[in-house]
Amino acid sequence: MGDLFLVRHGETEWSRSGRHTGLTDVPLTERGREEARRLVPLIRSHRIGAAFVSPLQRARETAELIGLHDLRVDVDLQEWDYGGYEGVTTVEIQRERPGWFLFSDGVAPGPPDHPGENPGQVGERADRVLAKVDAAHANTEGCVVLVAHGHFLRVLTARRLGLPIVIHEQNVLPGLANKLAARLTSHVFTSFPRTSLPHAQCIGLPIRHAITDLDRTALRRESRAGFDLHPDLPTLLVSGGSQGALRINTAVAGAWPELLAGGIQVLHILGPKNLVPGFERTTDERTGAVYQPLAYVEQMERAYAAADLMLGRSGASTVLETAAVGLPVVFVPYPVGNGEQALNAELVVNAGGGIMLADADCTAVWVAQEIPALFAHPDRLAGMSNALAGVARLDAATVLASRVLEVIR
Repeated sequence: MGDLFLVRHGETEWSRSGRHTGLTDVPLTERGREEARRLVPLIRSHRIGAAFVSPLQRARETAELIGLHDLRVDVDLQEWDYGGYEGVTTVEIQRERPGWFLFSDGVAPGPPDHPGENPGQVGERADRVLAKVDAAHANTEGCVVLVAHGHFLRVLTARRLGLPIVIHEQNVLPGLANKLAARLTSHVFTSFPRTSLPHAQCIGLPIRHAITDLDRTALRRESRAGFDLHPDLPTLLVSGGSQGALRINTAVAGAWPELLAGGIQVLHILGPKNLVPGFERTTDERTGAVYQPLAYVEQMERAYAAADLMLGRSGASTVLETAAVGLPVVFVPYPVGNGEQALNAELVVNAGGGIMLADADCTAVWVAQEIPALFAHPDRLAGMSNALAGVARLDAATVLASRVLEVIR
């Protein structure tokens, strides 16, 4: 059997900025074209028996520039369909889903023309390509060349080498990607005990040590000082995730003057696109309570330490990180999608450490009335905090890393 050469296309504007580029048909940059030309001597030094190329222009242009002829365009060589993550960088995704890893966590659903693929679907395409490679080797002399895309070629390499698949599902309700991919492996791990997947073992959500080791009481005054808050006043943390939540932001925007008047300060993480004129730091002259709006917080453990109560969405990270540090939360599940956020929150709510509030009920009136009512009963907040003990596993990151090492050894 001859050699198999895998060629990833040259640079594009999107790849240069780190944006996931699946089915979006972007051309090479001039640097990308130069990268391709550098491979000409390598290709000329080998006898090429067959060459297959993805139909996307960045791959076809690369193939032509490196001097390949008689190209066989194969749709199975297209890049991973990133669905809702098309055009989004890994850093942006991990702000919403800390620890996100494409090969185990899959992608968010996209529009009908590119709904997204799970690892199993990409693997099936890779297997079809490898069958064509074997047929080409059997019928021609020389090397076979595949010109395609980075993530697809990684999957193809893993399939060729027989590498195992490890899945970790973050939410209670698994997405389609992991439902399908779980059929291809017995190494399936979950954050929540209720998640239904073949071979599933609940190990918890991998969380950074800065959060699992957090002593909120010890760091409270320091953290409040870091956010320019009053060191001793009760503090509400508000966050709708890395991109913010319009419903929550609107409700808090209409309620914070009343909260400050009642001596409750607000640390409001709006999301990068939502910190607009009108959202400004304000101090109530009578009570000293502070309204502190921020676009984004890099070290959420500091925000957790500063707070006595949180109002926010119920993505898996928020639910289990706040449970890990013992921070009571009023959860407002995102109402669009398959309902996974409400299911995520149930673990904490049923334990007595949180409250579930429907998105439609999250209004300025509710916030102005019910948040002060909660702060008026510190024993209740303390009881909610105590109820969170043991709800979240603190060793999930270590356990998952150990399981992965066991699989690859």
